[in-house]
Amino acid sequence: MSRPSETGMADAAPTRETILSIGPDHSGETSTLTVKQLEKRYGARTVVRDVSLEVRSGEVVGLLGPNGAGKTTSFYMIVGLVPLDAGEILLDDVEISQLPIHRRARLGLSYLPQEASVFRKLSVEQNIRAVLELQTDEHDRRLSRSEVNTRTDALLQELQIAHLRDNAALSLSGGERRRVEIARALASDPSFILLDEPFAGVDPIAVLEIQKIVRFLKARNIGVLITDHNVRETLGICDHAYIIADGHVLASGAPADIIENEHVRRVYLGEHFKM
Repeated sequence: MSRPSETGMADAAPTRETILSIGPDHSGETSTLTVKQLEKRYGARTVVRDVSLEVRSGEVVGLLGPNGAGKTTSFYMIVGLVPLDAGEILLDDVEISQLPIHRRARLGLSYLPQEASVFRKLSVEQNIRAVLELQTDEHDRRLSRSEVNTRTDALLQELQIAHLRDNAALSLSGGERRRVEIARALASDPSFILLDEPFAGVDPIAVLEIQKIVRFLKARNIGVLITDHNVRETLGICDHAYIIADGHVLASGAPADIIENEHVRRVYLGEHFKM
């Protein structure tokens, strides 16, 4: 293990040995989450139109925009919480547009809501084991007790929460809870993780912690899609961003390009925005 930083996360990328102890190694795999021409209508009002985006393995993508612009609706259509009226969502070559959220999860699309998603009365270790005990191996067999133990220990260590393993989830701070939620998400071996407002309501130290977690996911070759109102924190961690305004994609590109875009500054960031 690398030495933890002052924010509680390891600074170095996870080693191959650690990855293998957590679960299958996806470092050589390439997957793509493709969203094509999404549309959503409520009565006569079209709130999302022609929204397309792409997230690849090991890529961090931000979905940003003003309040009421359609970014949250677009995000929830990708997650599976809101049905789409037109367009399609593909996980590699598999059409998942009409699948419920739990079916998407089985295919490798994991969702972390803004609200707490841990079992509050269970310990940190029990929260992780509860997910692992439902997992199957490549032969569709449940993991053995020793495999569950090994992966539980690896996740506790890699997310720097081993010292909290016996603590009840309800006693955790916001940053600690988020790390447990990430560990639970990793226990299901996802290809992509969708983060809803990960920076909301957390203190500056926890923001750094969450950014380290996102880098950790990227190092594991997991694609990450983030929607958040905290622009600086999100652009600071993204490889690519999409700006939604008035229900459509106003601009997309690397964070530096987004910041310099005149239309984005006028509609969303403001003329004097700086990172």
